[in-house]
Amino acid sequence: MNVVVVKSFIIVIPKWMVMNKEQLKAVQAPIKENYKINPDAAIITLKAEGNLGDGVSCNVDTGKAMVNAGLHPATGGTGLQVCSGDMLLQALVACAGVTLGAVATALEINIKNGIIKAEGDLDFKGTLGVSKESPVGFKDIRLSFFLDTDAPQDQLDTLLKLTERYCVVYQTLSKSPALKGVMQRKN
Repeated sequence: MNVVVVKSFIIVIPKWMVMNKEQLKAVQAPIKENYKINPDAAIITLKAEGNLGDGVSCNVDTGKAMVNAGLHPATGGTGLQVCSGDMLLQALVACAGVTLGAVATALEINIKNGIIKAEGDLDFKGTLGVSKESPVGFKDIRLSFFLDTDAPQDQLDTLLKLTERYCVVYQTLSKSPALKGVMQRKN
């Protein structure tokens, strides 16, 4: 089986203690209380939208910048556009980094800096329809944390467990939520 490792995405974590435990609690306490009183307020719908671009591409508005996504070079792309698989790994790294920072702050674990890496293996024979036996999508995804900290291993184990538990993208990928496509004519 040919496996391609799609880029390894790395995020460098600057000094985390921008907010201390008390500040984080102060910000989150009224939000948590509201969700206890009004559970429906905690349910929101996040949205993303894109417009078909030139050739085989899609322009996605991230809210911060327009991203032009296209085919990965292993499927005929030029490499000048971002690959949606890359974007998925980037979303995982971003969410895990933010979650880790919040959990470390809540647990008062001092992290001087760190690196988060996500790597995913794809077999493009499935994507290109070369082999029906080859899956379409990531076969394996690895998420790694490299932290500069003096925290003991038991605290790091707890930090990893809670980061995995509360990271939205991690949990979504690990649980394979219901996903349904709908095709409509644009009027």
